[in-house]
Amino acid sequence: MSQVNLLPPELRQRQAVRRVTSLVIAAGLGVLALVGVFYFFQTQRLADAREDLAAQQATNRDLQTQIDELRPFAELQAELQAKRELIRSLFLNEVSWSSVLLDISRVIPDSSYLTNLTGQITAAGVPAAETPAQPATDATLIGSISFQGVAKETETIATWLDRLEQVEGWVNAWVNSAQEETPFSGIYNFTSGLDLTIAAATERGQGGGQL
Repeated sequence: MSQVNLLPPELRQRQAVRRVTSLVIAAGLGVLALVGVFYFFQTQRLADAREDLAAQQATNRDLQTQIDELRPFAELQAELQAKRELIRSLFLNEVSWSSVLLDISRVIPDSSYLTNLTGQITAAGVPAAETPAQPATDATLIGSISFQGVAKETETIATWLDRLEQVEGWVNAWVNSAQEETPFSGIYNFTSGLDLTIAAATERGQGGGQL
């Protein structure tokens, strides 16, 4: 059996409007609820982020305090390194001249003697701290020695040159001049010299001044 709605059309229309309005209100409340939940979680996340930021800032402050406490030690370390570099510059290519004189006394021929001796060491720069110094090879020249002397016969001068190069670190021995004092006297005034390699330096000088 079919049902007949006896309500007036105006009342039926108002009921339909109320139903639609109720649905719209319910949907709006649902949306507001979702917005509220979203806002709650976002607020919670923001609070957590602020806590993390505060914790990180506290950690940064602690680290900065430690850095400030260690800064004097870093300055002392830099000062110590500068002093080490100064020591290296003082002893770089150091030669023991007492040992040089001893070696000369061993190699000079009996029929000759020296009237003058001059030694010179080439100045060497100090490498930067962050750049390790390259080790010197045996062929690296670090200075020279010049001689003036008197010898009997030119053969004695030749023997002198040969013996000079028998000393470790002494190379390239040469004669600048050899002049006979008087004709047929066989006595010659000569000047000569040689180069010094790193092998002629002291152990400290070969090590770049490391103590």
